[in-house]
Amino acid sequence: MKNFFIAIISLLLILAVSSVFVIYEGQRGIVFQFSKIKRDSATDEMMVYEPGLHFKIPFIETVRKLDARIQTLDEPADRFVTSEKKDLMVDSFVKWRIVDFSTYYLRTSGSVDNARALLKQKVNNGLRTEFGNRTIKEIVSGDRDAIMSKALESAASSREDLGIEVVDVRIKAINLPTEISQSIYERMRAERTAVAKEHRSQGQEQAEIIRATIDAKVTVMLAEAQKNSFTVRGEGDALAAKVYADAYSKDADFYSFYRSLEAYEKSFNSKNDIMVVKPDSEFFRFLKDGSDVKK
Repeated sequence: MKNFFIAIISLLLILAVSSVFVIYEGQRGIVFQFSKIKRDSATDEMMVYEPGLHFKIPFIETVRKLDARIQTLDEPADRFVTSEKKDLMVDSFVKWRIVDFSTYYLRTSGSVDNARALLKQKVNNGLRTEFGNRTIKEIVSGDRDAIMSKALESAASSREDLGIEVVDVRIKAINLPTEISQSIYERMRAERTAVAKEHRSQGQEQAEIIRATIDAKVTVMLAEAQKNSFTVRGEGDALAAKVYADAYSKDADFYSFYRSLEAYEKSFNSKNDIMVVKPDSEFFRFLKDGSDVKK
C-alpha cells in the first residue's frame, strides 16, 4: 500500500511538472495539441504565449518556443548588376525580429533557416532594384546610404508577408567580382610595367648620353694634356739643346775632352769588356801623350 501511494504521488508530481512551462524574456511560445496549433476559441487565432509561467495539458499539448529578440542575417556576398551592366559583389547584413508570431509560423513553419531564406530573397530584390538603377560611380561616390534606405523601405512588406520586422539593412562592402578584379589587376600591372620600361629606357638613353659626353670630354682633356706635354717637352729639349750649344760654343776643346772621359768611363766599366779598335784611333787621342789636353 505504501508503495502504491508513493507511485501515485510520483505520478502526480510528474503530471504537475509536465503541465507547467516557462517562456523566458526574449521568447514567445506556441502550443500544439496533437500536432495542431492551439487557437483561441473566440477568435480562432493562434495563441501566442508571452514571457511568464503557463500551463498546458500533459502529454497532449507540446510547446514550441520562438526567439523574439533582434537577429542578424549575415550571408555571403551576392552578385548585383548596375545600370551599366557591370557586376558587383555586395556584402550586406540585415537586422530583423519577429513581430507577428502567427504569420511567422504559418509562413516559415517556425524554421529560422526558412525565415532567413525568404527574408534574404526579399531584401536582395530591393537591393537589386537599387543597384540596377545606378552606375558604379554613383554607388561608390555616395549613394550607399540612399540604397540602404530604399532597401529598408522595400523590405517593410515582410511584416505582412512573413510576420518579420526588418530593423536595419546595412552594406558592409562593395567589391568587383574576383575574375574582374584579377583582370583589372593584370591590366594595371601591365600598364605599370610599360611605364617602368619606358622610364628605364629613358634612363638608359640619358645614361648613354651622359657616358658619351664624359668620354668625349675625357678624350679632349687627354688630347690637350698630351699636346701640352709634347709642347713642354719640346720646349725643354730646345732649352737643353741651347744650353748644350752655348756650353759647347764657349770651350769646345773642354767639352770634347769631357765627352771623351764619359765615353772612357762607360767603355771600361767592366773587366770583361773587349774593344777591337786601332791603336791610333781617334777614340784614344786623349790617352796618348796628353798633348791634345794641353792644347
